[in-house]
Amino acid sequence: MQFTLQATAPGSNARAGIITTDHGEIPTPIFMPVGTLGSVKGVHQHELADDIDAKIILGNTYHLYLRPGMEIISKAGGLHKFNGWTRPLLTDSGGFQVFSLSDNRKLTEEGAKFRSHIDGSSHIFTPENVVDIQRIIGSDIMMALDECPPGEAEYSYAKKSLGLTQRWLERGWKHFNSTSPLYGHSQAFFPIVQGCKYPDLRRDAARHVADLGAEGNAIGGLAVGEPTEVMYEMIEVVNEILPTDKPRYLMGVGTPANILEAIDRGVDMMDCVMPTRNGRNGMLFTPDGIMNMRNRKWADDFSPIQADGPSYVDRFYSKAYLRHLFIAQELLALQIASIHNLAFYLWLVREARRHIIEGDFAQWKPAMVERVTRRL
Repeated sequence: MQFTLQATAPGSNARAGIITTDHGEIPTPIFMPVGTLGSVKGVHQHELADDIDAKIILGNTYHLYLRPGMEIISKAGGLHKFNGWTRPLLTDSGGFQVFSLSDNRKLTEEGAKFRSHIDGSSHIFTPENVVDIQRIIGSDIMMALDECPPGEAEYSYAKKSLGLTQRWLERGWKHFNSTSPLYGHSQAFFPIVQGCKYPDLRRDAARHVADLGAEGNAIGGLAVGEPTEVMYEMIEVVNEILPTDKPRYLMGVGTPANILEAIDRGVDMMDCVMPTRNGRNGMLFTPDGIMNMRNRKWADDFSPIQADGPSYVDRFYSKAYLRHLFIAQELLALQIASIHNLAFYLWLVREARRHIIEGDFAQWKPAMVERVTRRL
């Protein structure tokens, strides 16, 4: 994997670049749709590629490990062959999912022991075997195993947690460098900066991560309960230390405004389930604000969802028709809303990239943040 920095925005830390992988190029800043089980919910692969123009999607190590399991994915020749996605893939390490199973997991020096949410069976993720699992999945970018502490964790817990994450990172990095890809394409390994809401812990973590010299770096443990302004502060603290010649991935964030603010602070890659999850609940994000498609006001609005929108669904379907589908609980509503929201998110980061390259991002961003947070 290679990263080429192409432009920086005057008056901002925003950057534009290109990540080159064996499965294609990724222009940054980029938003990555989440395909938890090898599928972005409700969206075909051809729609992701041709209409939404997603350059990279995610897979989830925890969920894929449990179902369909590594034997099936190995027999298929990796996740690319299994799900038919020919562009880059990123997999997380499963650490966040184990964190969310607080009643069914136990953290030890060895790794994270947990019970499957499917059948209650016992498993363990170690820094080494999550590398092996992601080798079998065949993602272009894999993540280190980490612990994600709650956003409001006490300092003593956050410090202890970070120490465990750093020791796991050393083991995972060593194992990554002693193993090889399985399917003939290269794989990159991203360590994760933790440290909760505490600047000194974040700085320590960022220095530790930067010293490894990995091909890219991630910022984790944000948008997990801490105030938004604290999240922005931690991004700034970390990005003062993380190398500028490597891509920076902010994990699990967020709203359109969050994405613009993160880009402004030097983030290159982002992912979140919000476009599809909120879409399935009737919330549409647009350049002019947020629409609740269950509202009565759209019942006889026969104008397109978004007349100049980036997706065919924006121009083909009316607001009234989409509202009807939601009220009638038709599955097509979920698909239309998911495609629209993902296309909007990808449009938003493309616009951010264009303004970075043109040099007026710092002037464009504040007005755009105000627009995308309106309620229509």
